[in-house]
Amino acid sequence: MGRHRLPRPRTIRGRDTLITVVVATLVSTVLAIGADVLIRSQESDFAFTRTEVATRRVSAAVRQGATQNPLPEGPYGVRLLQVVDAGRRVTNASRDAAGLPPISAVVPPPDNRLQRMYACPAHGGSCLTVVAVRVAMAPGSPVVYGARPVPAILAGPYLELILTACALLLVSMATWTTWQVVGRTLRPVGAVRGQLAEISISDLSRRVPEPAGEDEVAQLARTANLTLDRLERSVRRQQQFASDAAHELRTPITALRLNLEEIALRPGDAEVGEAARAALLSADRLEGIVADLLLLAQIGTAADIPEDLDFSGLVDGELRACRPAAPGPDDRRPAIAVNAELAPGLHLRGVRAQLERLVDNLLDNALKYAATTVDVRLDRSDGDAVLTVGNDGPGIPPADRERVFERFARLDTARSRDAGGTGLGLAIAREVAHAHSGSLVIDDVASGTRLTLRLPLLTEPGAQAASDASPH
Repeated sequence: MGRHRLPRPRTIRGRDTLITVVVATLVSTVLAIGADVLIRSQESDFAFTRTEVATRRVSAAVRQGATQNPLPEGPYGVRLLQVVDAGRRVTNASRDAAGLPPISAVVPPPDNRLQRMYACPAHGGSCLTVVAVRVAMAPGSPVVYGARPVPAILAGPYLELILTACALLLVSMATWTTWQVVGRTLRPVGAVRGQLAEISISDLSRRVPEPAGEDEVAQLARTANLTLDRLERSVRRQQQFASDAAHELRTPITALRLNLEEIALRPGDAEVGEAARAALLSADRLEGIVADLLLLAQIGTAADIPEDLDFSGLVDGELRACRPAAPGPDDRRPAIAVNAELAPGLHLRGVRAQLERLVDNLLDNALKYAATTVDVRLDRSDGDAVLTVGNDGPGIPPADRERVFERFARLDTARSRDAGGTGLGLAIAREVAHAHSGSLVIDDVASGTRLTLRLPLLTEPGAQAASDASPH
């Protein structure tokens, strides 16, 4: 037989209100029971104490033989007083008790001369707080009875009814207050939800309302707007990227198609070889663009696993691989001199293939635009590995120093002779730097161009041990 779960409210407002009802009911019940027990206990003690004082006074008068008839009214409003002999006859009584039968049939024994009790008359009337005092220990000793009516609020269930009403009122007030407060608190959440429901991918410029203050709802709204800002920038960047990629891919594809059509139309022509070579160049460029796009898509993902690397050795290896060849007889450009100064033993954590591509792109960019010299320097600064790659070629205007890191960026300067590249080299370099918690910027120099890469270093192995072994 399956277990049936009780239905629960679907909204936070309903759940919080239900929890408040349960807690308030439990607390009110405990308080009501405690108040009932306390009030009845205190009133009982007061009533018996006052009745006992009056009764003991009459008992002392009986022992001294100084009783009066009628008996005077006792203190604290004790008006029912009787002296009953051994034959159960009322010998003395107060005015209010005169003519009445004995207040109680209880006769205290000699070893317990005082007894307290409640008595409710058989003929009706209010119940009484009764104290019976045996005057002496002798067998025929008279008994003095004193009584006072129990307060009306304690004589029946009136106290419990009043406390129950108070508990219900408390629960109702707590429920209403919680419903109102939670509803007012969650009202901005409803506005945020409604605004988010209206935002679509075609219009990401809208934002959710931000309530004043620093509470969780305000922080939620601000976080939602920050997320929308990032989403809008990302979508715009992707749209621009898709447009640029389509434009850049169209050129080599068109050239490749024309060359292939020329080969197909003139299979025996002597110029077919030249068209085939042009087609191969277009295919190579197309392949390079696609490879760079795939690399950009993989940067920052879990596709590559980082490792501890000797960054100094990595830069040195890329320098050896990228050394420019000597100019040929038809090359009008002078030989490019590469000056390198690398600090050894710089270790960091990263993806080797991506960092190799980053350094290779920086070196390739410097060699491509250098007039005569490329300067490479690797050093340590403030816990970072700092790699600077400069050249004495045409500089980049300050207004364009961020634009060159955009994908497929082209400048209207002498740097536009970047004919064979994909236009993604510096964009890939910066993406890799950011994915490794680093930065890549263009420095402000008097002439030429200098790029500075900063990447966080690992603590060198043995550095702590060497520090501990050093004399103090």
